[in-house]
Amino acid sequence: MTPPPPGPRRGALALLASTQLLLIMDTAIVNVALPSVGEDLGSGSTGLSWVANAYLITFGGLLLLGGRVADLLGHRRVFLGGLGLLAVASAAGGLAPGADALVAARAAQGVGAALAAAAAFALLLLLFPDGPARHKALGAFAAMGGLGGVLGTVLGGVLTDALGWRATFWLNVLLAAVLALLAAAVLDPRTGRASGGFDLAGALTATAGLGLVAHALVGGSETGWLTARTLGTGGAGLALLLVFAAVETRAAAPLVPPPVLARPALRRANVLAALAQTTLFPMFFLVSLYLQDVLGHTPLGGGLGLLPLSLVVVAVAPQTGRIILRAGLHRTMTLGFVLLCAGTLWLALALTPDGSFASTVLAPSLLLGAALPLVMVTTNVAATAEAAPAETGLASGLVNTSQQFGSVLGLAVLVAVATTRTEAGTTARAAAETAGFRAALLTGAAFAALAALLSVRPHLPARTTAPKDRMPDPH
Repeated sequence: MTPPPPGPRRGALALLASTQLLLIMDTAIVNVALPSVGEDLGSGSTGLSWVANAYLITFGGLLLLGGRVADLLGHRRVFLGGLGLLAVASAAGGLAPGADALVAARAAQGVGAALAAAAAFALLLLLFPDGPARHKALGAFAAMGGLGGVLGTVLGGVLTDALGWRATFWLNVLLAAVLALLAAAVLDPRTGRASGGFDLAGALTATAGLGLVAHALVGGSETGWLTARTLGTGGAGLALLLVFAAVETRAAAPLVPPPVLARPALRRANVLAALAQTTLFPMFFLVSLYLQDVLGHTPLGGGLGLLPLSLVVVAVAPQTGRIILRAGLHRTMTLGFVLLCAGTLWLALALTPDGSFASTVLAPSLLLGAALPLVMVTTNVAATAEAAPAETGLASGLVNTSQQFGSVLGLAVLVAVATTRTEAGTTARAAAETAGFRAALLTGAAFAALAALLSVRPHLPARTTAPKDRMPDPH
């Protein structure tokens, strides 16, 4: 597909980046509203956890399938369908009479979000060929993602306090409807429609396998990693993924063609994308808890505490493309992970039970704000640089799946570390919780250090450092 003129492309980018903001904001808003949900619906902590987890499981499990469906049926069509399902499911959540109905609505929201996210990222790859234009577009995505996290926390507190938790779901309905109307006017309906059949066996085994693995990850942090239930669910998920791998070698039109996964740059980039989120996603959660539970801030204050970080993200993200052109993709990626490790380590060592926001969180969060767009943009560039036009949905599904599972794994592991360290403490509550948060962030810094070491090895696409006027040849 020949990219449209700059004007229409800018409008499409604004729309797609706004979709990214909505999807990130949705997760943050619901997390803030959960205590009010529990009080209203009479749900315990386990039931509340699945209000969040149901979304993560379906979102993570269906991203890969969503990307392939977008390639086959058309990216604009799948994007609109995903937004429509997200709006309907959000309305069901706003009307939910009980916790079970709300969990079901959240699961349906995850399905819609997976379809919309995979199609949106694929559309971005089609609209902006590999090179400086794509780097800038990915920078806009990173900026809106960082802003979405903070806006979600702030709006979640404001809406829940003023109108009740159901208002957070109706906000999703309104925003998804607006984006769908704009998409119908802005996006080219001719995008997508790759040739080939549909690998039903691969789709079923991949989706079920990824969903079960996600279920085990989010459940293991609550019920224990070595329980029969967690091990059985995780084992079943891994077994299905092995079946999926076998199916793909024999399928006439595989969901993930084996030659695609044989590309070293793609494999490494997806691992690094997952490691980035393993550190970043739980960091936001842990900082918010520290500000509220230890320093005594309100939920709104906890959200505003992340505002400086997000402002740095918004400032640095648009410049990431220029940094890549001057320093190269490889050096920029390594710099990002080094800053991520340093910022997380600094934050962990700065936490004190009697500190203040200015003395503990502010300075390291600014460094993390600079690191976030560098690692997000470079890993996305590296993971998608070799994608042919017919593979854009697949490429977006792969990297989004890697990021989502990095988020789920990181949150499960780091929260488990924090809980274990807190429960083992014999000091006052604030000191014990601070020790738990510190141990979790040190673990996150270790993941970032591993990613920095892996990024040093030059197995990244070299062609992304020069301008391009066309999609790269995958061969």
